[in-house]
Amino acid sequence: MFKKLEAVAGKYDELTRLLADPSVAADHQKYQKYSKERSDIEDVVLQYRAYRDVLRQIKEATEISQDKSADPEMRSMADSELKDLEPRVPLMEQELRLLLVPKDPRDDKNIFLEIRAGAGGDEAGLFAAELFRMYSRYAEKKRWKVTLLDMSTTGVGGAKEIVAQIQGKGVFSRLKYESGVHRVQRVPATESAGRIHTSTVTVAVIPEAEDVDVQIEQKDLRIDTYCSSGPGGQSVNTTYSAVRITHIPTGEVVACQDERSQLKNREKAMKILKSRILEKEREKREAEQAAERKSQVGTGDRSEKIRTYNFPQSRVTDHRVGVSLYKIDAVMDGDIDEFIDGLTAHDNAERLQQMEVK
Repeated sequence: MFKKLEAVAGKYDELTRLLADPSVAADHQKYQKYSKERSDIEDVVLQYRAYRDVLRQIKEATEISQDKSADPEMRSMADSELKDLEPRVPLMEQELRLLLVPKDPRDDKNIFLEIRAGAGGDEAGLFAAELFRMYSRYAEKKRWKVTLLDMSTTGVGGAKEIVAQIQGKGVFSRLKYESGVHRVQRVPATESAGRIHTSTVTVAVIPEAEDVDVQIEQKDLRIDTYCSSGPGGQSVNTTYSAVRITHIPTGEVVACQDERSQLKNREKAMKILKSRILEKEREKREAEQAAERKSQVGTGDRSEKIRTYNFPQSRVTDHRVGVSLYKIDAVMDGDIDEFIDGLTAHDNAERLQQMEVK
């Protein structure tokens, strides 16, 4: 581990030197590239330097403490300093190990959030709409931007399908564990006998693809336009601004109607399509490494039951890390950080273990 840390610290110093070079400063692309590389490893280097500083202080305090000729008061101060510093060493070493875990390159990407009602009829549709509100409230607290791209509603205020874009710093890193089946247990408003029903909703969190990530041939697309049916002012039901794109080779269908402009809807639909195709390719690759996937919590398997929302008991349970919170109202209002923090810690521990085995 320490050889790696020395190498990272050396690279950091070299990048700092390059950024101070006038020829690099004059080359915008090079300067941006080196700045990003330096920024990516800065936390590791600063933590490593703080760790080395603590080791230096321990060495100096130990020398004073063991020096029989030293002033008794100085030796007492050194002993006190050692009691404070020595317990910090293993904690700092653990933090350094975690910082060395390779970062998911998708963590900084924006996402497309897709929520679909599953088993349970109208009740599943109602819960799908509530989950969208939960994620919207969470995004609001994080100061992320949520754009509703497409929504297919039910007659009772629910939703069959919702597609939204969420933009902001570290969106995918926080929401990537939300993909999967969310189960709700409660008494529906339409249930006269007071029986608890179980319904399911599927959530997919898809990182936004860059244009260079996926190439799609125009001949492989079928593009249909139609009148938008949701919010949109005077253009609703009067102009063919809504767009539906079908990718013929894969059968993927994407619809977008949030903009009044057909061109803008088409651009957004293409972004969703590229992101879905890229995500399916990733899932296919990971499916070929089933044993490795099984040990990780962040698989994003959409058929996996990940969380249960039990309204009668006010309990929400995440089945992957065994965390239960008895505050369902707060959770449905976007208070989901405890789940996400637990899943992130669990995933980091698994990846760290795999890195050490290798």
